[in-house]
Amino acid sequence: MIFVTGGTGLVGSHILMRLILENKKFKALKRSTSSTSICKKVFKFYNLSDKFSQINWVEGDINDIPFLEEEIRECNFIIHAAAMVSFNPRDISIMNKVNIEGTANIVNVALDNNNIKKIAYVSSIATLAREKKSKIINESNYFENTGTESNYAISKFYAEQEVWRASAEGVDVVIVNPSVILGPGDWSKGSSQMFEKSYNGLSFYTEGVTGFVDVLDVSKITIDLLFSEIVNERFIVSSENLSYKHFFEKLAIEFGQSAPKFKASKFLSDIVWRIEMIRCFFTKSNPLITKETAISSRRKSYFSNEKIKNALGYKFIKINSSIKKYCKFFIDDLD
Repeated sequence: MIFVTGGTGLVGSHILMRLILENKKFKALKRSTSSTSICKKVFKFYNLSDKFSQINWVEGDINDIPFLEEEIRECNFIIHAAAMVSFNPRDISIMNKVNIEGTANIVNVALDNNNIKKIAYVSSIATLAREKKSKIINESNYFENTGTESNYAISKFYAEQEVWRASAEGVDVVIVNPSVILGPGDWSKGSSQMFEKSYNGLSFYTEGVTGFVDVLDVSKITIDLLFSEIVNERFIVSSENLSYKHFFEKLAIEFGQSAPKFKASKFLSDIVWRIEMIRCFFTKSNPLITKETAISSRRKSYFSNEKIKNALGYKFIKINSSIKKYCKFFIDDLD
């Protein structure tokens, strides 16, 4: 039996879908206030709506230790995909509670349960240091807080340390570090909102470069690693490195829109996030751009996927294929 957290999110929904298709026994954690709309939409996109009822949901909270102890008691494996992603400074406290404290709770309960054989943790490339001497970032690039790292990155780094603690205390673990994840779900949130923004038209692009990966790759690799003999390792999960300019040009072509024409300079983006900060102070709304996202959008980061390809003999989905597929999903979802 597998205990899965984060099943209502983009990655978690795809993990649940794959577990059902592979006939794996599992239970999926959801809060009583959480919506399953993203998960339902994911199953619908793949014409698997009839499989959604097979999800064994359990309602509770990742910070409720007695609940976790009871639900994990009969489990042998854990896939921990729950996380809060935010670049809004107002969310630091709750994000740390979910990402760091929540992960610590999962680890502590797993350590107290002699049945747990392995934990698979879905982390992020945000926990990898940007190499100064070499352009290519691999799994040996250990996190450095340079003062420009996002609070999200810091929270995921400390969450990883909790997972490594499980390894040190006798529970096998694997960690996946996905790059920017492409997939269907709530088009107004997370990385999926890039499709919505492109569909509505973008005029500006940034000079940044990063890795992109299909959510189907992330879910499959996470499950494959969980049931492999590989233990106490982490893997970058990324298909290709693309500039944001190139990526949004591809989206624009699929949507029949004009590609972004104007480069957003550092000067311009720094003005914009400051204006947003002032606007949100008075309106109490969430900022469209923050200091953290402005910095991130200018970084040129190239990620190596050689380790996971060699470990599993894995062949990634091409990003062009992902873009075409998810642009079609987005358009179909408008009907």
